[in-house]
Amino acid sequence: MASQSPLYETLANSGARMGEYRGVQTALAWKEAAAEFSALHSEAVVYDLGWRSKLIITGEDRVRWMNGMVTNNVRDLALNTGAYNFLLNPQGRIQADLYVYNRGEYLLVDTDAWQASKLQEIFHKYIIMDDVEVSDAGDKLTSIGIIGKKSAAVLQALGLPADLAALQLADGVVENIGVSLVRADSGESYELWMSPANAATVWNILVHGGTQPIGAEALELARIAAGVPRYGQDISERDLPQETEQSRALNFRKGCYVGQEIVERIHSRGQVHRKFTGFRFTGAAPAPGTKIESNGKEVGEITSVALLPVSGQSSSIGLGYIRREVGTPGAEVMVNGARATVANLPFESL
Repeated sequence: MASQSPLYETLANSGARMGEYRGVQTALAWKEAAAEFSALHSEAVVYDLGWRSKLIITGEDRVRWMNGMVTNNVRDLALNTGAYNFLLNPQGRIQADLYVYNRGEYLLVDTDAWQASKLQEIFHKYIIMDDVEVSDAGDKLTSIGIIGKKSAAVLQALGLPADLAALQLADGVVENIGVSLVRADSGESYELWMSPANAATVWNILVHGGTQPIGAEALELARIAAGVPRYGQDISERDLPQETEQSRALNFRKGCYVGQEIVERIHSRGQVHRKFTGFRFTGAAPAPGTKIESNGKEVGEITSVALLPVSGQSSSIGLGYIRREVGTPGAEVMVNGARATVANLPFESL
């Protein structure tokens, strides 16, 4: 049974339609997803991130050890900055995705709640003679997201420093409640971290301070429009890092880590055989998992689909993988018996 977000009661009592998203019960929508999505482009919107989870990494060896576990450079992270990472197996396949932040006396890992226990299991497997401890911070921290053109103004009105670089943190206070503000790595997007006990109060402050609440359905639409893959949906344990086109997760100068040999071999070879990209459909959007064909041969698979609102109309779009030799933007392929066009990402920026 899915766990409930710390904000579950607050969201349900405000009239939200509730349901499961990424393994957690949260708000799916207040209005139609298209209307909530449209507010991203003109307003400041607020959404529950109770489906995310935090891990705390402590011990004298934490930085060296973590740098040897993940694909990005943790060793050189400045204080209160973070990096997006993959966790690989020795064969170079992606086991999880996560953000790692340098909080001074500890490292903070931010990931989907359903991945947290898996990460802990893998982490503990690789702690041998290292002075490293991994603890679940789910009872100490939860998150609320703020996104949209007016989000910085809302945060500044609360006395928070919105002029942060991507994946930079700043600690602050909102009406006597201690919070951490994080600038996300895409667009005008932020996160507020706080104690679960204070989440409802912070949520109400934001809603009454000029933000519009949106649910997970609009958030998922925004994710697909921005071309951001989700682990468990668009990325799985069979995938190699370079296939995902997420160069932001890789650093080729950081030194050794689990799975590095495979990643470096692909890097020196120049490319992988398939890539993550976008698709535009001429008819109804196919179901995730639908195969892509070119000249009668299977060449890929759709992983996410959405109806993107455009000037009062809906455009069927999707994400997925396709073989590079037929995946040139503008190329026509067949999906479920209907024509589809390979598209550059993002469809729309956040």
